[in-house]
Amino acid sequence: MPPKASPDAVVGILLAAGRGARFDPAGVQNKLLQRLPDGREVAVASAVNLLAAIPSVLAVIRPGSEALVERLQAAGCEVTICPNAEEGMAASLVHALSLMRDAHGWVIALADMPYVKPSTIATLTASVKQGAAIAAPVINGRRGNPVAFGCTHLDALLQLRGDEGARHLLGNHPVTQVPVDDPGILRDIDTPEDLADH
Repeated sequence: MPPKASPDAVVGILLAAGRGARFDPAGVQNKLLQRLPDGREVAVASAVNLLAAIPSVLAVIRPGSEALVERLQAAGCEVTICPNAEEGMAASLVHALSLMRDAHGWVIALADMPYVKPSTIATLTASVKQGAAIAAPVINGRRGNPVAFGCTHLDALLQLRGDEGARHLLGNHPVTQVPVDDPGILRDIDTPEDLADH
């Protein structure tokens, strides 16, 4: 059972239920279990960065990802399996939010983005605690991930469907832009080449 979210807490949601088809079209290799140049697995690095800023993190995975469950639990996450993860990112997000709906807000992070600095996550968390309804990190004019939401958007988030995630909410509502010195907000692991250090 995931932890009960405190009404004044901002909690972390780590989305780790994607198929990663661009990384391995054959579906043999789970990109989230591949190793970065520092030896850490992609999803574990993402989880550790999130946990360094937020003590309560719920990771969402797809059915059949037992190895990922073990790694993420060992890192300190609570883990939940989204039975309908095949429907897209929104299904995973709605699944997690329904379990953590009592929180004051959520930082929604992607498990294939292992280079986000904990300081960026902490700044987004603080922004929501200070009243931002949506907070997103920005570097050199470009918006990245993760994105934080306050509880005012819970109902809209729970209505999401498909693979777009919360993108249309960001397009239709005011977003507090949080300037950061963190190129990791734009860097994901999409192909095997992305694992190389650069």
